Amino acid sequence: MTLVKAFKATRPTRDKVGLISSRPYESYGERERDAMLEFNPFSFLQIVNPGYKFHKKIIGRKRFTLVRNRFQEFKDDKYLVRDKKPAFYIQKIVYRNTQVYKGIIARSSCHDYLDGKIKKHEDTLFEKEKIFSEYLQTVKFNADPVLLTYPENQDINKIISKYTKERPEYEFSTRSRETHKLWVVNDESDVKFVEDAFAKLDHLYIADGHHRCASSALLCKEMEIENPKHTGNEDYNYFMSFLIPENQLNIHEFNRLVTDLNGLEKDEFLILLDEFFRIQNRGEHSYKPTRKHHFSMYLDGEYYSLYLRKTLGEFENALERLDAQILYTKILKPILNIHDLKNDKRISYVKGEKKMGYVKSAVDRGEFAVGFGMLPPNIEEIKNIADQGLVMPPKTTYIDPKLRSGVTIYEF
Repeated sequence: MTLVKAFKATRPTRDKVGLISSRPYESYGERERDAMLEFNPFSFLQIVNPGYKFHKKIIGRKRFTLVRNRFQEFKDDKYLVRDKKPAFYIQKIVYRNTQVYKGIIARSSCHDYLDGKIKKHEDTLFEKEKIFSEYLQTVKFNADPVLLTYPENQDINKIISKYTKERPEYEFSTRSRETHKLWVVNDESDVKFVEDAFAKLDHLYIADGHHRCASSALLCKEMEIENPKHTGNEDYNYFMSFLIPENQLNIHEFNRLVTDLNGLEKDEFLILLDEFFRIQNRGEHSYKPTRKHHFSMYLDGEYYSLYLRKTLGEFENALERLDAQILYTKILKPILNIHDLKNDKRISYVKGEKKMGYVKSAVDRGEFAVGFGMLPPNIEEIKNIADQGLVMPPKTTYIDPKLRSGVTIYEF
């Protein structure tokens, strides 16, 4: 069973939610972020970028206390108010009138993560976990939910359907043409119904937010050691999550760009590729793969299709079967001499939504020598890798939805 609980969210008043909510801090360019800070005094960016108040960039651990101070000021001014009753929060997000996501904001158990009931498919860096854990210990709130997913469940669908027929507590749109709605589920019988429905699930899977989840778990372990009266029910035993059915996830791939051919001439490079792939030159005609183990490549003004040879189609585990791993083990590592996918400056990653035309323009400008495209993994591949205790290569998936910061906040 998985432990998913209601909580008393700290959240914006209805009249200010559209002003307070923001995209995650890292998603803003410097100019856009500065404009938001200058012209919107209610933005959640004012909290997470506290040095703006003093016209000074403050980084590192000094920033943490100032974040806490700005957060307290928003509460003092009644821009943010904490609910009086524990609740679940149903959120509906519509992207550009096409893609619809509906899920439940809740608090999930750090111990479920530590015990493997919440499964991961990405590695995390301990140093990054430690810094964010210290951040959480100082500010004492989660503002960005971890995206968790589960198989579609009729009981959970039933409660979502019941509430979304009513008027939402929040309804606002963003400059990026998203519409957000939120309903508060604080009826005690409905809260218990939701908790019981999630308790019947054996596992949850992290779709996005691996470092946030790992940092919360690290903080939980540290607080447990420091608290001689630890019971397991304290708020630090949980982290805020957004739980949606796996059939709603929109999974994008990352394409790869490489600066050089590792000293090889074009013909030499193609001959080495031929060992692993059937190669077709498609000239100026763009190509996007339509099947697993098929890849697109742009090189020297021409598109190519690469099909993994059938004789190489035997795999020992889910990771070896993954297209991003095949690209690494057959091309990037042995031919292009790229071993460290996280830190090697010769490789760059492009969200698949930018398509191969973006890859072509980057190569044509001379910034890169070659680019590769592939299909995104599907949810079953992600789950199989998580179930086998394996991790994907860096920048394998980009998963929607992305929630806005500051709509619900979990204090502990």
